[in-house]
Amino acid sequence: MVTLSPGILLIADPFLKDPNFARTVVLLCEYQEKGSFGFVINKLFDQSLSDLVPEVLIGNIPVYYGGPVQMDTVHFIHRQPELIPGGLEILPGLYWGGKFEHVVDALNSGLLEPDKVKFFIGYSGWTEGQLEEEVKDKSWILSQTDAKLVFDPKEQQIWQQSLKNLGSTFAMMANYPIDPSLN
Repeated sequence: MVTLSPGILLIADPFLKDPNFARTVVLLCEYQEKGSFGFVINKLFDQSLSDLVPEVLIGNIPVYYGGPVQMDTVHFIHRQPELIPGGLEILPGLYWGGKFEHVVDALNSGLLEPDKVKFFIGYSGWTEGQLEEEVKDKSWILSQTDAKLVFDPKEQQIWQQSLKNLGSTFAMMANYPIDPSLN
């Protein structure tokens, strides 16, 4: 049985109505009794990194909608701890955070390949007991994951693929319509 902990995926139930989280997958980065947070990994933001951070000289690096909290902040996860010191390993080979100036320098110099880092605007956060209550109410399906799925460039397929990875019972949910009353 999967339990709440850093590195776990929170897969939105197919009928979750919250517009911030409908058909999303959240990578949980920190889980504590006093509160938790993570990033939506499958919802592309409408601006690139160079639009948000002018110091980044490379265009077209995607940014994802991390969640509705602090939409004026940029966060990142990565697979390059040797280039980006200060990150916290949340899965084998997957790190959250680190020195942002190292990320910018490594991108601009070509040392860091854009597919080894994923950027988010804002984050998803829960207060004490809130996430546990949402899991109990079946708003979220918990799953193990790996860096390959988290960095899948086909972000629009991550929600369906996450459900399919859980087996046939959940795979059927991947094809549920957003609004069953329209069928």
